[in-house]
Amino acid sequence: MDSLTPTNMETFHILMFPWLAHGHISPYLELAKRLSRRNFVVHLCSTAANFKSIENNVSASIRLVELHLPALFLPCRLHTTNGLPPALMPFLKQTLDMAQPELRRVLADVHPDILVYDFLQPWAPLVAAAHGIPAVEFITSSATMMAYLFHFFSNPAAAFPFKEIYYRDYELPHREQLLVVDEKVRENAFNGVDRSNNVVLIKGFKEIESKYSDYLMNLLGKKVVAVGALVQEARGISCELEEGSNLIGWLDKKGKRSTIFVSFGSEFFLTREDMMELAHGLEHSNFNFIWVVRFPKGKDIVLEDSLPLGFLERVKGRGLVVKGWAPQARILGHESVGGFVSHCGCSSMMESMKFGVPIIAMPMHLDQPLNARLVEQIGVGVEVVRNGRGMLEREAIAEAIHHVVVEEGGDRVRRSAKCMSEKLKAKGDQEIDEVVEEFLKLCKKNKKINGFH
Repeated sequence: MDSLTPTNMETFHILMFPWLAHGHISPYLELAKRLSRRNFVVHLCSTAANFKSIENNVSASIRLVELHLPALFLPCRLHTTNGLPPALMPFLKQTLDMAQPELRRVLADVHPDILVYDFLQPWAPLVAAAHGIPAVEFITSSATMMAYLFHFFSNPAAAFPFKEIYYRDYELPHREQLLVVDEKVRENAFNGVDRSNNVVLIKGFKEIESKYSDYLMNLLGKKVVAVGALVQEARGISCELEEGSNLIGWLDKKGKRSTIFVSFGSEFFLTREDMMELAHGLEHSNFNFIWVVRFPKGKDIVLEDSLPLGFLERVKGRGLVVKGWAPQARILGHESVGGFVSHCGCSSMMESMKFGVPIIAMPMHLDQPLNARLVEQIGVGVEVVRNGRGMLEREAIAEAIHHVVVEEGGDRVRRSAKCMSEKLKAKGDQEIDEVVEEFLKLCKKNKKINGFH
C-alpha cells in the first residue's frame, strides 16, 4: 500500500471548484479520482450543464455538487463554455462572479477541509477563509503559458527570457488579447495566487517544463507543484454512447498508425475558410481520419455547407466527420491512430503525449500558440505554420501530416512521442504523492489551529 495512504490515515474532505469549462473540469475530475484513492473524499462543484459532459466518466467515489447560478445573463443550459458562442463568454464570467452566496451555501453543506479553486476566481478563497477553510489554487494551463503571462504582468516592457516561446506575427492580436487586460484582471490573477495556501498546483510535468516552472516560482514567490498530465486512461473509459462504440469499431478495421485524429476542443471554432482548407488538406493527405467538428450553440449550421462540395462522398470509407462529440482518450489510445491534428489546448497536448501520438499543431487562440512552440521544442510534434495573412493552407496541412506519420524525416518526432509516452507511463502518479503531502500538511495544520470547523 502507498506510504501516503495507510489504513489508519484520517479521512479529509476536498471541495473542487473549477472554472465552467470542460477543459478545466476534466483535469479537476482526474485529480479528484487520484486523490479519492488516497483517503480523501472529493466533492466536485459545477453546474448541471457541465455535469452533462462528464456524466459517463465520473467514478462512484466522486461526489457531484450542483452549483445553482442566477439566470440573469444566460439561461442555465448555457452555464458552460462548451459550445458557448464567444460573444457570450463575458456574460458567463459575470454569472460566475455572482456565485459567492452560492459557494457559501455549498461550503456550509459540505464542510470540506480544503477548497481547491481555479485561476481568476480570487474571491473563492476569501469565502472559504470566512468558514475557516484553507484554499489552494489549481491552474489547468501549462507552466510555460503561466510563466509567459505573469512575466508580462510583472515586467510588461521586458522580453520573455526564453526565446523559443513566442507569438508569430499573425498571432500578435491573440497575444494582445491575452496581455492587454484591465488592471482588475491583472489584480485578480495575482490575488488568486497570493491567497493560495502554501502552494499553487499546476498541470504538467517538471521534466517537460522545469525551467519555465522554476521561473514561474520566482515570479510568484510561491511553491509551484506539478500534478502530472491528469489524462483519462484509454482502457476502462465508458463508451456507452452508440456513436462512440461505432468509432472504435471503425478504427479496429484500420491498419496500425494509419489514421489521423482531428479535434479542436469544445470552446474554439474554426472559421469557414480554415475548415475548407483543413478538409482539402485531409483529402490530399490520403490518410484515414476521424474529424470531430463543433459549432457554437444556437448556430443552425448544416455540416455539409461548411465542407467542400462532394467532400464527404470523396472520403467515404477512409474519413469520418463527426459532429459534436467523440471519445478522445479512447481514440488517441488506439493503435490505429498515428497523428493528432490539435489546437494544442493544454489537456489535448497532455493526452497526446501520454498516449505517444505525434501532434500536428494548429493553434488558434491565447495559450495555444505557446503550447505549440513547446510541443515542437520537446520534439513530439510539428506545427502547421499559417500564411502571412494568418490563414491555413491545404498543402502545408497535407505536408505536415505526411511528415509526422510516414516520412523518414519524421522519425525523430515519432520516436520522441513514443519515448515521452513510455517515460510518463513509468512515472505513474508520482506527482500526486507531493500533492497529497501538501494537502495533509495543510489539513492537519488547520485542524490544529481551529480544532474543527
